Amino acid sequence: MSGKKTELKGRAARLARLLPPSGGQAARAPFVLLVVVLLGGGLIGLLVLNSALSEGSFQLDDLKEETKSLTDEEQSLQRDIDAYSAPQALLRRARELGMVPGGDPAFLEPDGTVKGVPSPAPAAATPLVLAPEALTATAPAAPPMPSTTPGR
Repeated sequence: MSGKKTELKGRAARLARLLPPSGGQAARAPFVLLVVVLLGGGLIGLLVLNSALSEGSFQLDDLKEETKSLTDEEQSLQRDIDAYSAPQALLRRARELGMVPGGDPAFLEPDGTVKGVPSPAPAAATPLVLAPEALTATAPAAPPMPSTTPGR
């Protein structure tokens, strides 16, 4: 064998063509640098993603707590509305304003005749007007309304 390279055959020749010539050490540095940069960038990306997800989780917890608070307030306001619109509460407030139950109604027929016998409403006592907040603490229970319909 002289100073010439030995000739490779078959699979070894194909592999030798894939490898760089003897100065291959210098070509590895950019590859290693690329791998390090990609790994570092991936780790930084994961850190940013994790931080964003944590922040979103905290915001979600805050919004859930705010939703619960607003739902409780809505239910409280609905209870207040129900209390003010209850028949006994309406009757009590109407009496406090001096309103009285109406008498028997009379109706006008299309030809102009009156159907029924109208009766006046009973006289009312002087109304006592107070704020609704003051009434709930001091108001006595309203007595039942007398029936003004004759024959019953």
